[in-house]
Amino acid sequence: MNNPVGWFEIYVQDMARAKAFYESVFDTTLSQLDNPELEMWAFPMDMATFGTSGALIRMPGFPSGASGMLVYFRSADCAVELDKAVKAGGKVQKPKTSIGQYGHIALVIDTEGNTVGLHSVQ
Repeated sequence: MNNPVGWFEIYVQDMARAKAFYESVFDTTLSQLDNPELEMWAFPMDMATFGTSGALIRMPGFPSGASGMLVYFRSADCAVELDKAVKAGGKVQKPKTSIGQYGHIALVIDTEGNTVGLHSVQ
């Protein structure tokens, strides 16, 4: 099975705060998904290309924070997004670190207490 992830959700408590954090760190605009039961704001997606998208989601009974799953966002240089994350209110959990031939990673704790990974080749 190649690249098995088809969707991701990042649970949040304060949607406005979380939305501002992710839009700032990744220089993007999230769009609201139509769902009468949940508040969901999706990352940009292109259904015609390979890869996955996901959303910030506020759902009763699903708290944000440590949950045993880790999503990595790709970037040209993860140190850049790590710096933006700190400026947007996040905290560094692991600074940019080499993972050998696979590039570099960094870990950040977002404004909702979630750990998010950053990955780059350089």
